[in-house]
Amino acid sequence: MDLVELGKRLRSLRMERGLTLQGLAAAASVSVSMLSSVERGQKAVTVVVLSRIAEGLGVPLAELVAAPADRVVVRRSDDQDVIDASGGWRRVILSPVVPGVNFEWIRSTLPPGCDPGQYPAYAAGSHEYVVVESGSVRLTIGDEIFDLDAGDSLYFAADVTHGYANISGTPCTYYVAALIMRPRGPA
Repeated sequence: MDLVELGKRLRSLRMERGLTLQGLAAAASVSVSMLSSVERGQKAVTVVVLSRIAEGLGVPLAELVAAPADRVVVRRSDDQDVIDASGGWRRVILSPVVPGVNFEWIRSTLPPGCDPGQYPAYAAGSHEYVVVESGSVRLTIGDEIFDLDAGDSLYFAADVTHGYANISGTPCTYYVAALIMRPRGPA
């Protein structure tokens, strides 16, 4: 195992989760100095310590020690996940799945009058960027309501209950770029 690469992967996962060295050290029951040495590639640790670090990060041990993912991942249109939900709502997950990367690029289409309901809050550090391609969409973010038309965009911290609805008489299509920190909050 390349200790420098392991350290880079560990630091990257920690930063993605918005954790300080002290925060991860506390979550993993590992000293800050040990964690710092591992991140700098200066210290080889036991599997037990690696397992505690992985648990503190909320990832499987295999993800922490696995070889880095390919630098290019292609997802053909035939392989995209298509979700047809009640009321005619359609979501297509456009982005490739890359282990350790909590990013999704989604195209959603809502027929007229479709309100698929609310999403529970994601974990702290989650973000969504929304852009409307056609029609209009109503976003409810916490207690606030935002009506967006074709060409409009919006950013919000997704650690709050949120929902999308089409209250118009025409279909709407919008895109969501989401950086979702796992796990998701309670439903």
